[in-house]
Amino acid sequence: MSNRILVVDDDVSLRRVMKLQLEEAGYQVSVASDGEEAWRMLRESEPQLVITDLRMPTTGLELLSRITHAGLRTTVIVVTAFGTVETAVEAMKLGAYDYVTKPLDFDALVLVVHRAMERQSLIEEVQTLRSALDQRYGFEAIVGHSKGLLRVLDQAARVAQRDATVLIQGETGTGKELVARAIHHNSRRGKRPFSAINCGAIPRDLVESELFGYTKGAFTGAVANKEGRIESTNGGTLFLDEVGELPLEAQVKLLRVLQEGELAKLGATDPIKVDVRVIAATHRDLSAMVEDGTFREDLYYRLAVVPLRIPPLRERREDLPELIEVLFERARKRHAIEHLRLSPAVLQHLIAYHWPGNVRQLENVMERLVVLSTSEVISTEDLPPELTAPPRPAPFWPDLPEQGISLEALERDLIRRALEKFNGNQTQAARYLDISRRTLIYRMEKHGLAPESAPKDDL
Repeated sequence: MSNRILVVDDDVSLRRVMKLQLEEAGYQVSVASDGEEAWRMLRESEPQLVITDLRMPTTGLELLSRITHAGLRTTVIVVTAFGTVETAVEAMKLGAYDYVTKPLDFDALVLVVHRAMERQSLIEEVQTLRSALDQRYGFEAIVGHSKGLLRVLDQAARVAQRDATVLIQGETGTGKELVARAIHHNSRRGKRPFSAINCGAIPRDLVESELFGYTKGAFTGAVANKEGRIESTNGGTLFLDEVGELPLEAQVKLLRVLQEGELAKLGATDPIKVDVRVIAATHRDLSAMVEDGTFREDLYYRLAVVPLRIPPLRERREDLPELIEVLFERARKRHAIEHLRLSPAVLQHLIAYHWPGNVRQLENVMERLVVLSTSEVISTEDLPPELTAPPRPAPFWPDLPEQGISLEALERDLIRRALEKFNGNQTQAARYLDISRRTLIYRMEKHGLAPESAPKDDL
C-alpha cells in the first residue's frame, strides 16, 4: 500500500496536471473521475492517500463518509474552491486529514502530501509494532492510546528500522524490556539473538566475565575459554537493563564495544570484532550520575543516541480502564474463573490509585484479586490496604525563580506558615505537613523556631 495515491476530480485537465506533479514528486498515482469510480478502485486496491475534490457527481464528502465507515486506513485530503472552506471544515470533522483550496498551488499541495504520507507511514509502523508486541511478547504492558504512550511507540517504530543505540528511560514496571524486544523483533536483526541482562543482578566482581567472557587461565578457576553475553549475541541485540549499575571498569569496556566494535576478553592479548546493537534501559537519572562521577559521560552520550522515555502509569491515567480490563481478563483466563467481575466501587479505587509500581503492580493486583476471590463480584473489601487508604496530600510545587532558591529558607517558611495557619498548634501543623510532631519540633529547633517560643499546643 506504500507510496500510492488516488486522485479524484471531474476536471480532466486538473486530474492530469495533479497526476504529473505528484509523479514527479516520486509517487505512484491513479485517477478517478468521480466518487463512485473512486470507491470501486478503493475496494480493489487500497492506496495510502486519496486526494478528492468535494464538488462532483458522488461528492467527495460521500466518498469520505464511505471510507470512514468502512474502516479503511487510507488518509484523505480534500480539494475545495476558495470561499467554500466551510465545506472543507465539515470534511475535516468527518475524518479528512487536511484540505487545499483552488486554484491549486502545486508546491503547497506536494508539501501537504509529504506530511500526510509521513503521518500514514508512522501510523502503519505503530500498528506493526503493536501487533508484534501483542503476538510475541504480550500486549498488556503497552495497552493504551494516551498521547505520551503513542509518542513513544512512534519513536520506537522509527528507530526499529535503524541500527542506532537506544536508551529507554522509565520507572520500574513500565515495560522497558517489552519495548526493547519489540524494537529488536522489528529490526533487520529480528532473526538473530536477543540477550537481556539485568546489570544490577550481577555481582560486581563477575560483571566483566559475564559480559565480556574470559580465556583459559585468566584467573584462578578459569579452566576453559568462556564466551561472554556480548560475544554470544553477535549479530543480534543486547539489552542492558539497569545500565546505571555497571561498575566504571565495565563501562570502559562497553564504550570500546560501541565505538570500535571490539571486545576485550579477560586474559586475552588481542580484541575480537563483534557486531551487536545495544539497547540500554534505566530508571535512574544517568545525567545526574555523570555529574556525580559514577557514570562515564562519553558512555552516556554513546548510549543516548535515541532516548525513549516510557511514561509512568500516573501520566497516562486515561489508559487505566483499558489496562484494568485487559489484565483482569488475562488473570481470569489464567485461573479459569469465568464469571468473576469487578464491582463499580472497586473500579473507582483502581482508577483513582496512583500506581507507584506502574503496570507491573497493576498486573500483580489483578492476579491477587482473582486468586483470592470468594464470590462472583470483587468488592472493596477484597482490595489490598494501600488501595483503600486515604490519598496522600498532593505535592506542593512552588514556582522556581531563575536566580535559584534556598531549600533551608523554603522549609523554614513552610513550617512558619503552617504554624500560623493553625495558630501555633503543633499537632495540626505536623499533620498538615505530613510529618510527625516530633519531627516538626526537631525542624523548628533547627530553623530557630523554638517550640517554647511558639504558641502552646492545645491538644
